[in-house]
Amino acid sequence: MITIAREHPVQPDLALLHARHTADMHAETPPESIHMLPADALAAPGIAFFVMREDGAAIGMGAFKPIDSTHAEIKSMHILAEQRGRGLARRMLDHLVAEAAAAGFTRLSLETGVQPGFAAARALYEKAGFTLCGPFEGYWDDPNSLFMTRTLGA
Repeated sequence: MITIAREHPVQPDLALLHARHTADMHAETPPESIHMLPADALAAPGIAFFVMREDGAAIGMGAFKPIDSTHAEIKSMHILAEQRGRGLARRMLDHLVAEAAAAGFTRLSLETGVQPGFAAARALYEKAGFTLCGPFEGYWDDPNSLFMTRTLGA
């Protein structure tokens, strides 16, 4: 059984998820263009952090953080490589979108990489209704980053 629930990001059984996410982000992206948040930063007030579990084992994670009262940003979405190909990333993304909308946000944005390793993520976001946009709060026009957004609700 697969569940997604809000949890604290700093837990021993989440170490593999965080390590794999960090390795993936550093695999193709220059250090100055890596915008992921480490586990302790994901514990900051206001950040909604979710864990996907299958039969109790952590297999995915995702988070969003508020930018302002109507706009939030997806942070640190990751599904373990050996679990991919089952629609789990879309399930996590749909969960984040629903939770952000339920929290009253009307816009959800994200930053992702332009490198080949991010192609599947870009396709996922596009299929979920995200469209290209310019840099938003805290970002700059970076040739290694792609920015996407979508309206929530109606």
